[in-house]
Amino acid sequence: MARDKFHQQVKAALQKEGWQITHDPFMIRISEAVKLQIDLAAQSTIAAQRESQKIAVEIKSFIAESTIYEFHMALGQYLNYVQALEEQEPERVAYLAVPVETYQEFFQLPFIARSLQRNQVKLIIYEPTQEVIEQWIS
Repeated sequence: MARDKFHQQVKAALQKEGWQITHDPFMIRISEAVKLQIDLAAQSTIAAQRESQKIAVEIKSFIAESTIYEFHMALGQYLNYVQALEEQEPERVAYLAVPVETYQEFFQLPFIARSLQRNQVKLIIYEPTQEVIEQWIS
């Protein structure tokens, strides 16, 4: 499967924040013939609590002509990944990573914002040029 255009930038941004990339990509087998491939899996140890936090990140660039089509695809993937993680790795939290520009210009539209809230989508807002995470939204 082809990697998203900003795959390496998001990976670098997570590493800058202290996340250890554990899988690139992260595979989940949901049947003998079907497996899901999430872009990245990472973990971070919270020093004060001495426990590990695990995430799975689906990276999207939103550079195609139809942003709404890309949103439909991303939301569908995200929801499938959430379900698969609940069943097989319940300690791992799924996130959808989107560029800051897309978040500001598209994800703020009332319809899109309601859809994100209704589906409890967790977001990582990243800036691809500087390879930084701008915001985590849980």
